[in-house]
Amino acid sequence: MRELRPWPRLRRGLEHDYHILKVRQDMVADPRNGQEHPRVFIDCPDWVNVIGVTRDEQLILIRQYRFGVSSVTLEIPGGVVDAGETPEHAAARELEEETGYVAERLVALGSVEANPALQPNRCHSFLALGCVKAHEGKQDEGEDIAVELHPRAAVPQLILGGAITHSLVVVAFYLEHLRASIPR
Repeated sequence: MRELRPWPRLRRGLEHDYHILKVRQDMVADPRNGQEHPRVFIDCPDWVNVIGVTRDEQLILIRQYRFGVSSVTLEIPGGVVDAGETPEHAAARELEEETGYVAERLVALGSVEANPALQPNRCHSFLALGCVKAHEGKQDEGEDIAVELHPRAAVPQLILGGAITHSLVVVAFYLEHLRASIPR
């Protein structure tokens, strides 16, 4: 098998800062022949996704408008890991801010590279167990979120029926499924 080598960056492009992400186009060299190629790079912080489950086995889901697809989506709570914050702390904070629910226990499910072709960040998924409603939530400016409860057993139908289509949300549920299927 041929060993692959990194593509050296020849020039760093002008960076455009959009607060939640930075975009630039760098010039890189093909390590096989030195030919130059432009590559877009989207720099953003790590993210978290939280599968919240109430004491009576209800999933805490949210609906919100997503500009990329110009429609309202059904998802799990999640958001950005702030500078200096651990993913676990970010998961608990995002769950509470977006839904008003607080978890008795958080379980790390794993993390994935969100889009390694363009981005360096990871998405960390958590299972929040024993969630109880503490308040109505404290959404960030620019967020408009509706909270819904669904039976935990409805996850396969929600995904396969097209109600949940966000790929990183599907990954979180898959990570939960994989962890549950490992013999202990």
